[in-house]
Amino acid sequence: MKSHSLFSLRYFASLLMLLSLFTVACGSDKGKVEGVNMLYGTDSKVWKTAKELDSTGDKVKQTSAQKQEELRIFANGTYNMTGATGAISGKYTFDQAGKTITMTPDGSATSNTFTVETLTDDKLTLKSADGAALMLEAD
Repeated sequence: MKSHSLFSLRYFASLLMLLSLFTVACGSDKGKVEGVNMLYGTDSKVWKTAKELDSTGDKVKQTSAQKQEELRIFANGTYNMTGATGAISGKYTFDQAGKTITMTPDGSATSNTFTVETLTDDKLTLKSADGAALMLEAD
């Protein structure tokens, strides 16, 4: 009986070790906010929606029109969003220390500030004040 329980304990410990190695190897980029140049590359970068979550954390089904939307961020502090319904241009400011990006459409007195949860060379996750999140991938 002792050898059986010892075997089970070793088996469990091995599985636990494998799981922890897998988790570290597949590491999440969530919480990683790199430099502002990750937003725009050398001059500009196109971001497309990979996934969207509503304020409760539920996945939002993307329409075919939404899948075609693009956000192009330029090094000069401007952005352009294009989609089936048209285009919106504006200016942005990125606060790396505060992990926020504020976007102001041209001709508007109102701006939108998002928390930047992830910013790497190929991933950008923005979270609105109400908790909705937009996961973008570099095109």
